[in-house]
Amino acid sequence: MARRRDERIDHAVLAAVSELLREVGYPALTMEAIAARAGTTKPAIRRRWKSQQQLVVAAMARDRAGVVEIDTGCVHCDIAGHLEALRTGLADPALSRVLPALLADLADDPELREEFLTVFWEPRRQACLASLRGAQERGELEQLGDADLLTDLFAAPIVFRALFHHAGMGPDFAELVTRAVLAGVGTAKTPRCTRAAGHPSR
Repeated sequence: MARRRDERIDHAVLAAVSELLREVGYPALTMEAIAARAGTTKPAIRRRWKSQQQLVVAAMARDRAGVVEIDTGCVHCDIAGHLEALRTGLADPALSRVLPALLADLADDPELREEFLTVFWEPRRQACLASLRGAQERGELEQLGDADLLTDLFAAPIVFRALFHHAGMGPDFAELVTRAVLAGVGTAKTPRCTRAAGHPSR
């Protein structure tokens, strides 16, 4: 009969990973340090997670930094709330010191990349989509169209600045992004390009 998995070890290991990521960052993280902090052994950890990278992704998913459930009855308020949670979440050293280095590992490991998108990123997207669908039901949005594209438009400025630090993100940044995407950057007088949507150039 198989021995029952001790979930206390799971929790201790994931908590240790989050603590160490804040203290030493992703490149300096080691299995030895994780095991020592969690009060367990490396073999016990490796029986649960195939690699250190997978363990880091699991810890990030467990913390759910930047994931919020919002339903204020106002699409602008809901989206601004999601983006502010994402902004503050990405400012947490457990994420800000991990994502840039982790991206290289994701690029080289399709399985790890898929797991990251599923357990870490997808909950954030689904929470935002739920707010957008609620807004559509209330009549605040005519149609969602490509909902995945819309969620990317909202999140991209925050993720981009969090990764490259080329510009700041003050406490009003989520509000500014929300306003820009919901309003659009054009006006009613902006002419449509005749070469768009497959029209041949002349």
